[in-house]
Amino acid sequence: MGILSEQALAALPSTEFDRWWHSPGEWVEPANQRRGGESGVRLLQHWDTSRPLLFCKRQSGHIYRSLRHPGGRPTILRELQAYRALARLGVRTPNIVYCAARKQSGQWQALLVTEALLGFVSLEQWYEEAHTPQLNQRMLQRLAVTLARLHLGGWQHGCCYAKHLFIKLRGDGDVDIALLDLEKSRRRWRASSAARRDLGQLERHRGAMPEADMGYLRQAYQQALNMPWGGLQP
Repeated sequence: MGILSEQALAALPSTEFDRWWHSPGEWVEPANQRRGGESGVRLLQHWDTSRPLLFCKRQSGHIYRSLRHPGGRPTILRELQAYRALARLGVRTPNIVYCAARKQSGQWQALLVTEALLGFVSLEQWYEEAHTPQLNQRMLQRLAVTLARLHLGGWQHGCCYAKHLFIKLRGDGDVDIALLDLEKSRRRWRASSAARRDLGQLERHRGAMPEADMGYLRQAYQQALNMPWGGLQP
């Protein structure tokens, strides 16, 4: 399905929303309580092996407030906005299959169904295997370009952990980068502010990533700021 405008999201037929809401699956991120509600992610049951696996983020009363939305708004809709913006910046994110929000008995419910990133592993998983220094440096360069595009485009990831940065080793020996879990993303008019927060966050939540690699990433990031849409592609 195509991505609908935010105004149309709440007007979708409840039968379609209900079908996704009640789709059976296994919790891969059990629903946890926060932001006045709960949010979790399920891997939906898979019957057609020719199609990608689907993940469903399901939220009840899980909202954020802002000057524009003082009464609260599902964080999934903020994530949808970020996905759209990153697509325009040439930053890869999961393909969206379905996204909608509605109020049920006065409480927000929201859904985001995305395709699995086939062939990708998280940055955490990347460091569980051995790679040549050359390949590791190429991965860090690609990641630096991706983050530079994000920040120069006026966005901050907001949850820049190693488990939310994904890498795919291509058949030609190169790598692709993808970002996910953008519900805490926000606009930042200064790239330096976005970089300070995201890179600082990654430093604290980098998992098994060596300190030397984090230092190399910071250097590559500074270089990427000068050519985020040229040279290396993320």
